[in-house]
Amino acid sequence: MSQILVEALAKTYRVAERAPGLSGALSGLVRRRWREVHALAGVSFSLEAGELLAFIGPNGAGKSTTVKILSGILRPTSGRVEVGGLVPYEDRIRHVARIGVVFGQRSQLWWDLPVLDGFDLLADIYRVEPARYRKRRDELVSMLRLEPLLAQPVRQLSLGQRMRAEFAAALLHDPQILFLDEPTIGLDAPSKLAVREFVRRLNREQGVTVLLTTHDMHDVEALAERVIVIGHGRVLTDSPFASLRSGVFAERRLHVDFAGPAPEITMPGVTVRSRDEGSLELAFNPADIPAPQLIAAITAQHAVDDIHVDEVAIEEVIARFYDLHDAREA
Repeated sequence: MSQILVEALAKTYRVAERAPGLSGALSGLVRRRWREVHALAGVSFSLEAGELLAFIGPNGAGKSTTVKILSGILRPTSGRVEVGGLVPYEDRIRHVARIGVVFGQRSQLWWDLPVLDGFDLLADIYRVEPARYRKRRDELVSMLRLEPLLAQPVRQLSLGQRMRAEFAAALLHDPQILFLDEPTIGLDAPSKLAVREFVRRLNREQGVTVLLTTHDMHDVEALAERVIVIGHGRVLTDSPFASLRSGVFAERRLHVDFAGPAPEITMPGVTVRSRDEGSLELAFNPADIPAPQLIAAITAQHAVDDIHVDEVAIEEVIARFYDLHDAREA
């Protein structure tokens, strides 16, 4: 049985509308207009214990709405949701005792209290047995390097420091399911690396099931083996990350720095994407022309200072996927 089961999940909001200006405001008092916004429209997927799933898509695609329903914060318009055998929005108390949630733009710690006091309060709220709490707290403090921060009020922490504390706060009651909604938003590079490494350890070493929503494609590359792409409230694809990359966009990039001016390159299956005085970026499909063959052909005819092959950035993979999907829908 799946640890998380979502079937035909739908969420619709009614949004008030009025014309701009004073006349619009007055007419809105007399006759209110409404329109329906379909945040989710038939989303279905399942997640087994110990999986790490990336849930990605543009703003307004339905990612955060899905996480809020799975967390018990929102009630769907229709559909079926079970997390560990419980319906999140119908059995909230038992449900939230078994999950951890981190929202990148919201805090569950008390702004004016020291971090340690916030941890103690959360342990009381979750009714964690004192000895178990101290053991888990000390483990998380060590893993997340929080010792120097415990006496500081949360409002005095940097964003990266606060997010590390938020992760600890979400895990004090030792949940086996973790929902992460944009956990690296706004973080600097070292903080993002620390968060990714921590999530990887939780999943790989402790078997915590993780559902991650993010706009940072480096998070996806670093963590997820399975990816769901969502758009317009619908699941567009659910596949292994490697299949998504190779199936949607198998193209590779060859970057060449020449010893002299960049020459004209005309070869079947090769496109010049960019050029400057002494370098070229070439696009090619390995199925049409293997990378060693392309490199050998270039170096046989031109003096080269440096050459390397890159995969296409995941941002471009996702953008191309949306283009292909919209073309099929048209």
